[in-house]
Amino acid sequence: MAEKKRPRRTRERILETGLALFNQLGATRVTTADIADEMNISPGNLYYHFGNKEEIVFALYEGYEAQVSPLYADPGGRRIDADDLWLWLHLLFEQNWRYRFLYRDLDELVTRDRKLGARVGALLRKGERTVLKLCRAMVGSDTMRASDREIEALALNVILVASYWPSFDRIRKAAVDEATEPEAGRAAYQVLALFGPYLGDVARPYLDRLSADYL
Repeated sequence: MAEKKRPRRTRERILETGLALFNQLGATRVTTADIADEMNISPGNLYYHFGNKEEIVFALYEGYEAQVSPLYADPGGRRIDADDLWLWLHLLFEQNWRYRFLYRDLDELVTRDRKLGARVGALLRKGERTVLKLCRAMVGSDTMRASDREIEALALNVILVASYWPSFDRIRKAAVDEATEPEAGRAAYQVLALFGPYLGDVARPYLDRLSADYL
C-alpha cells in the first residue's frame, strides 16, 4: 500500500505562498493580508505563525541561505577548471532565481530589517571569499593567469553581477516584450565571460564553445 503523503503544514504553505507572491510582485508590494487571502485563511491564522511580513521574508532568506551555503564551501585545494566554475555559477543562479525577490528589492529589504541586512552582507562577503579561493585554485592549476589584485577585483565583480542579474535580466527582457523566464546557463556564461581575459590556452576554447550555445 502506497504511503500517504504528509499534508503540508500551514507554516510551510505560508512560506510557499509568500515566496510565489514576492517573486511575482515584489516583496514590498505584497502584504500579509494578500498572503492570507491567497491561501484562503484568516489573517489571525497567519499571525499565529509569523508576527509580520518581515518574519516571512527572513524565514525565506534562511531557506535561500541554506541552499547556497554548500556552494560556498572551501574547495580544499582540489583542482578547479573552467567546467567546475561554470557548474558552480549555474547552480548559484538557479537558487538566485528561485528566491529572486530577495535581490529584486534588496536595498529596501535590508534597510527595513537590520538583522537581515547583516546576514545578507555576511553571505555576500562569504561568496566573494569563495570566488577568491576558486580563482587561486585555477591559477594554481594553470587554468587561468591573474595577479592577486586582478583576482580580488574579479571576485567582487562576480558576486556583484550574480546578485543583480535576475533584476537586470527581468528589466531588459520586459523592455522588448521577451519572455521573463531566466536562463541559468546564459547567466552563468555571462559571469564566466568576465574570466575570459585570464583563461589559459586550454580553458579559453571551453568559453568559446559556451558562447556559441548562449549567444
